[in-house]
Amino acid sequence: MIRTEITGVPGVPETELSEELLARLPDNLAPAPWDARCSGLVWNGRGGSAARRALPPALRGSRALASIGGFVRYEHTPVGRYDEVFGMVASADGVRSWGNVAFMAVDSESSLVGGRANWSMPKTLARFDGSIGRGETISGWSDGPVRWRVEATAVRVGPRLKVRSKQPSRQEFPDGVVRDSPMVASAVIRPAMVRVEVVSDGPLASWLRPGLHLGALIESAEFTLGEPS
Repeated sequence: MIRTEITGVPGVPETELSEELLARLPDNLAPAPWDARCSGLVWNGRGGSAARRALPPALRGSRALASIGGFVRYEHTPVGRYDEVFGMVASADGVRSWGNVAFMAVDSESSLVGGRANWSMPKTLARFDGSIGRGETISGWSDGPVRWRVEATAVRVGPRLKVRSKQPSRQEFPDGVVRDSPMVASAVIRPAMVRVEVVSDGPLASWLRPGLHLGALIESAEFTLGEPS
C-alpha cells in the first residue's frame, strides 16, 4: 500500500527513507496535537542561499534568515521517550517569524510516522550516542540511504533563563499545500557556545554548518504542537 502521507513529505536528501524501513513502519496512532516534555541543546547558524535550497519547493521564494540546529531528548510524548536531531530554516513574513523543519531524525518509528503524517516534517530514522549537558557530546547518525553524522558539544556561558515562545512550523504537505502548525513552548535554558560537527554524503553540512555557534542548553522544556491549518 502506498502511504503518500509518509512518502510524499518533501525533505533534504538525508531524510530519504529506505524501502525496508517503509515496509515496517507502523500506523499513525497519535494524531495532533502533541504535548511533550524534554531537555535539549540548540544552536544558531547563518542562513543564505544554501539554507534556502534546503526549503521545500513551495517555500523556496522565502528568505532564509538563519539556520537552527539541535538535539532533543524527549522524556514524555504521546509515543513515548525518544531522541531527536533536527535542522530548521528560519524565515519571516514581515515581523511574523516561522521555521521550516528541513531535516529531522529520531530513534522511534512511531515518532517518525507521527511527524510525517501529522505535520509533514521529514523525519527519518537515526541512532544516537552520548549526553546533553555542559561539556558533554551527543551525536546522531544514519548509514543510509544517504549517510550522515551530526555531533554537538556545549559549554555554558550565561545564567539560567526562563523563556516562552510561540512560533509556527511552516511545512509543505504532500498535496503541495503549505500549512502552519502552532507551537507554544516554555523552557529553562542556559546560553552556551556549541561546537558542531556535520559530515554527510548529501548537502546537510552546506547549510547546517559545522563550527562554533552561539546556542543554548535547554535544561527543561514543555511544549504543545498543534494541528496544521
